Amino acid sequence: MKKIVVVDDEADICFLLKRFLSKNDFIVETAQNGKDGLALIDSISPDLVMTDFRLGDITGTELLTAIKSKRPNLPVLIITGYSDIKVAVNVMKLGAYDYITKPLFPDEILVTVKKAIADAESSQNEELEYASPETGAVETAKPVRKMHARTKAGYVTGQSETSENLFRQVDLVAPTNFSVIIYGESGSGKEAIAQEIHNRSRRKDMPFVAMDCGAISKELAGSELFGHEKGSFTGALQTKIGHFEMANGGTLFLDEVSNLSYEIQVALLRVVQERKMRRIGGSKEIDLDVRILVASNERLLDSAKNGKFREDLYYRFNEFTIEVPALRNRKDDLMVFATTFLESTNVELNKNVTGFSEEVKNDFLSYSWPGNLRELKNVIKRATLLSDGELIEEKSLPFEIVNYKKLKDLDEEPVSQLSGVVSIADTTDVEDSKPSLKTVANEAEYDMIMQVLRDVNFNKSKAARLLNIDRKTLYNKMKQFDI
Repeated sequence: MKKIVVVDDEADICFLLKRFLSKNDFIVETAQNGKDGLALIDSISPDLVMTDFRLGDITGTELLTAIKSKRPNLPVLIITGYSDIKVAVNVMKLGAYDYITKPLFPDEILVTVKKAIADAESSQNEELEYASPETGAVETAKPVRKMHARTKAGYVTGQSETSENLFRQVDLVAPTNFSVIIYGESGSGKEAIAQEIHNRSRRKDMPFVAMDCGAISKELAGSELFGHEKGSFTGALQTKIGHFEMANGGTLFLDEVSNLSYEIQVALLRVVQERKMRRIGGSKEIDLDVRILVASNERLLDSAKNGKFREDLYYRFNEFTIEVPALRNRKDDLMVFATTFLESTNVELNKNVTGFSEEVKNDFLSYSWPGNLRELKNVIKRATLLSDGELIEEKSLPFEIVNYKKLKDLDEEPVSQLSGVVSIADTTDVEDSKPSLKTVANEAEYDMIMQVLRDVNFNKSKAARLLNIDRKTLYNKMKQFDI
């Protein structure tokens, strides 16, 4: 079991975190000041430290510095209030893994804790691998495989000419302060490219803040971007720092930017032009130094011509354009991506699957990957979980990938020629199966959603419109059907 040390001067916070994390199979010890926290860390050698930024005897900065001087690879999570977010971001530059804002939400805490520990283990495994040739140490019984063409941020660049061209553009624009529009299909890695631009820029030591404009309602988008003052509207129970303020000095990435409402686009244009903003309900102007990167899976100029996106805002963003190719056009890189995703999944699931069978490789190379890298990553996660041997076999893959060629051929054949084709239902005893009406309805709904998603290259906004449902309903359906 992994060990966690919680340092907070509030006894209630210590008690609640210990109780919650212990129920999730962690060993938790607590301390209510920095001095006792450091002593506890020395005595039990934890896998993670969670600490409040404001302690009674020392600050979070001092505690973090003391921890990193002894154990530089130990992940530290900072607990802070909204008013301390800028401070927390600065502490992250000193080596903190992440920060969690109060009030604390259990799901957020658990996800962040597990990810921090998994990332620390992954980093340690890579260090052990590279240390071995220098020291002459004997390899461990459980081998650690080398990552492929991975950048410092963890993005896999690939080895094809297409990938080289892509990253030549990234290297060209990264050192500038240009705004960049990143085009690409859903799941193709647009946010990862934005992160790479930031990491290769002069702002690399400042915050990188990402916002999915398509997942936020029109009512909340303004508050998320610009923040709000306490009492500025019903439900504004405390002051909130917006994404622009959090990214000040660094980079703000707006994904699916065309989904922002017209009113928010007007406010965004003013901020981009004047480099100043006010929180909702506030009167104080805040100076901004933020580089803006945006992404879209539909052409913003077309959206502007259709009246959906402001043309003047488009020209503000369009200082440089990068096209992220679809995975089906990067087949030379596909197995590089697959191998890297397998390595990270092995760490996450504590498994040791070493590779892919030849049948699986052929299936991967034949499949069209409408969901791109995101789909590939999810397929490998599922297959790794289901695999009970050293290699991922066909039996662990989804039906549509294994049978892609057959299904494609069926789509192209006239109906009159399909009478001899064996369907899925033909492989089971019809008398025994007796599908319920609900099952048939769910299957039909799944087929319809998948067909529409494929038709629009997994553009969720277009899919929702074609299906005559809102985006939130589509997201819920995709989660229900594990799409």
